[in-house]
Amino acid sequence: MSSFYQRYEALIAQGELKPDPDQQTCAKRLAQLQEELEAVPPRGSLLWRTFGKKPEPPRGIYMWGGVGRGKSMLMDLLYENLDIRRKKRAHFHEFMLRVHDMMRAWREADPGDPIPNVVRDLAQEARCLAFDEMVVNNSADAMIMSRLFTGLVEAGVTLIATSNRPPRDLYKDGLNREHFLPFVDLLETRLDVISLNGPTDYRRERLGGVDLWHVPNGEAATKAMSEAFFRLTDYPPEDRAHVPSDELEIQGARSMHVPKALKGVAVFSFKRLCAEARGATDYLAIARKYHSVIIVGIPLLSKENRNEAARFVTLIDALYEYKVKLLASADAEPDSLYPAGDGSFEFERTASRLIEMQSDEYLALGHGEAED
Repeated sequence: MSSFYQRYEALIAQGELKPDPDQQTCAKRLAQLQEELEAVPPRGSLLWRTFGKKPEPPRGIYMWGGVGRGKSMLMDLLYENLDIRRKKRAHFHEFMLRVHDMMRAWREADPGDPIPNVVRDLAQEARCLAFDEMVVNNSADAMIMSRLFTGLVEAGVTLIATSNRPPRDLYKDGLNREHFLPFVDLLETRLDVISLNGPTDYRRERLGGVDLWHVPNGEAATKAMSEAFFRLTDYPPEDRAHVPSDELEIQGARSMHVPKALKGVAVFSFKRLCAEARGATDYLAIARKYHSVIIVGIPLLSKENRNEAARFVTLIDALYEYKVKLLASADAEPDSLYPAGDGSFEFERTASRLIEMQSDEYLALGHGEAED
């Protein structure tokens, strides 16, 4: 029995997860994949050379289903327990940004086709690539994905991916989608496609009974936000003095320190996000990477802090576009946050969005997915 599956069963025994037939079927397949990957000897070792040729890579897995069904949890659990040297896990959008950067660098070094060089570089880095939240929403990605991922599979890379959509619905109605269809065929023929649409929405369940907007700022609100973070991330009580942080890369040029970040949940202060010189690029990077964002210390807004207010509007637009779950502490409810003065009229749209972001309909949407 794989260490991944033992850990999965322990979570059920501890009551952290509920028995779920779809989830268990997927967990058993992931356990098989762990055993297959770990059975391949390290590249260049004596056992490797006894094969006489490069070992066949294990077949990958594509997990899709509704929000909060445990796709990312299962993939992370596998990744944490997978005992191989060359493995990489990435949010899908961040991975594609890096691919485009690599292509630009290779075009500058060599005017030829950059994709074979990018494939070779990526295959040297990892023989297992795990992607969270595969969603394709731009033609630049769609045009290269068939060749890129076909190359990776043929180079011996095993792919694991999660998505809210089945392969056939990726890039649905997208521009020049016919060029994308070979990638769909690749997913359906070279990976096991597994549906997770069981009865339990774990993310919604953890948000159940949690107030998303706390007024006013203060000790009680701060405590509530802290408890919400630990509830969303299942962080063990004994480790709460040592919460992980993160460094969010922004277009490969700079990074932003995230003081608390775990399992797709990030915590920021209003001051860090909106009092410093930031723009849409920063906020989109946050929205793409984290499915839930907690913001503490939102003050009343007015013409005296109009720059902060303008940044806050841009931030909420980005979070809304990517359907990020928002929890916050503030000095007023959304429709009273900018009560009067220059900019208050324009803020009404943002206030309306903040209210909508607390609705059941919004919370049911998948991260990065547009509403149908």
